[in-house]
Amino acid sequence: MNLTFNYIDYLVLIAYALVLLYVGFRFSRREQNQQDIFLGGRSLKWWQIGFSIFGANAGPTMLIGFASIGFSHGIVASNFELLAWIFLMLLAMVFLPYYLKAKISTIPQFLLIRFGKKSYNFLIVYSLISILVVWLGSALYAGGLLISGIFGCQLFTAILIIGAIATSFTAIGGLKAVVRTGVFQSVIIIISSIILTFLGFQKIGQLDTLISQTPASYWKLFLPASNPEYSWVGIVLGYPVVAIYYWCADQTIVQKVLAAKDLKEGQYGALFIGALKIIMPIIFIMPGIMCFVLFKDTAPDNAYITMIKQLMPHGLLGLSIAALIASLVDTVSSSLNSFCTVFTLDVVQQFKVLDSNQQRRMGKWVTVLVALAGIAIAMLFSYSGKGFFDLTQGLVSILAPPLAVVFLWGVIWRGINSTAAEVVLYGGGFICLVLGICHVTNYPYQGYWPHFLMLSFYIFVALSVVIVAVSFLTKSKEHSEIPTLFDRVEGSAFGQSRSVWLTWAALAFVMIMIYIYFN
Repeated sequence: MNLTFNYIDYLVLIAYALVLLYVGFRFSRREQNQQDIFLGGRSLKWWQIGFSIFGANAGPTMLIGFASIGFSHGIVASNFELLAWIFLMLLAMVFLPYYLKAKISTIPQFLLIRFGKKSYNFLIVYSLISILVVWLGSALYAGGLLISGIFGCQLFTAILIIGAIATSFTAIGGLKAVVRTGVFQSVIIIISSIILTFLGFQKIGQLDTLISQTPASYWKLFLPASNPEYSWVGIVLGYPVVAIYYWCADQTIVQKVLAAKDLKEGQYGALFIGALKIIMPIIFIMPGIMCFVLFKDTAPDNAYITMIKQLMPHGLLGLSIAALIASLVDTVSSSLNSFCTVFTLDVVQQFKVLDSNQQRRMGKWVTVLVALAGIAIAMLFSYSGKGFFDLTQGLVSILAPPLAVVFLWGVIWRGINSTAAEVVLYGGGFICLVLGICHVTNYPYQGYWPHFLMLSFYIFVALSVVIVAVSFLTKSKEHSEIPTLFDRVEGSAFGQSRSVWLTWAALAFVMIMIYIYFN
């Protein structure tokens, strides 16, 4: 996989690193408000929110993983992007008004207000573990594999370099620095991916050639129910379970909209990333399909790197590698800031009340320490004996169902009480942990368990029945002041904008047309 660079490529990489550090450090001295390190002073505009979410979302798993799926299965992976708008709309129009109404800084604080201390403490622990392992550790591990493979250095050295770069400006500049660098890096990723897609089309010659040299199934968004990996049934039923948690209740994603200047800016920020989802299959999945046509002997996981190596001229080769590094650094920096926010505001504040200066100092030290922990976890992944994507899929699917159930039902119906939430979180969380371990390790034997998307759906349905049944059988101990969707609220729903709804409707129309055309 080693690539051959010339002086132009090195100049591009050096220029990228210098601009990144300049953008990251430039704003660090301006942050005086104690919330700036966590929520950027709640001053982010829609385009900053959208690009920042894009940067955190477009990590190495997307760039490498989507090209791999494109190589081996075609556009079916586009579902994970094209269907995301539904859950981004859910975040913007359903969850965000309640989050802002509650004036929370972290996702666990919403459960504190809605369901009480026990649910709150559960989500604190889960959020920290999720950020540390699923986001930070896996991103550092994936980045280490890529960078060590590209430059021929040791895995530990590559992980250390990525961690050091991301930690430096995150610890000093907080969320504002993460957002500023996220905008810059998102632009680099998009430009580089568009160029790679263009060069691939240029090499192939015609769209008809691309289509004729690939199986017909490569151009279907929904594959038959008999497909063992990407059945339309699994996608339609299972994907929403993980998506509700990922887009609506994951600290690393939701923190960006919590930092919005106001509700409308947050909603338009979610709309912006929803619109960007239209181009993502073209620039992330299409290169994998092109690689199948141009370089059939390539291993699927190497499709993205192969396209870069074979098609990108010097200079643009450096830009492409800069885009890969950008995706890594942005995911790592977002993870660090999210962990720092939850730990400082939700864990430390329970034992000692900190003033603004103490919170800032605490945040900086926590960022550094958790970066070191993330590096250690990334190195442990290298000894696991499992493929990277198997690891991440298993980790994400373990606790998504109980959290999706509690957040969704907690927002739409006041009748869900704290006892029911605790039963689902603690009891359901334990069951999901056991089932997740069995599924990942193929216990009792391979093929015993359904696909992880279907397993998530079955658990979601079962836990939904439990949370409703327990709520009917027990009395509520807490009386939340936050109205739910079934409550009547005077005036509009927390200032919902008709123009925002109309824009969502336009986006929905475009997405429906895409599905009609490709099915």
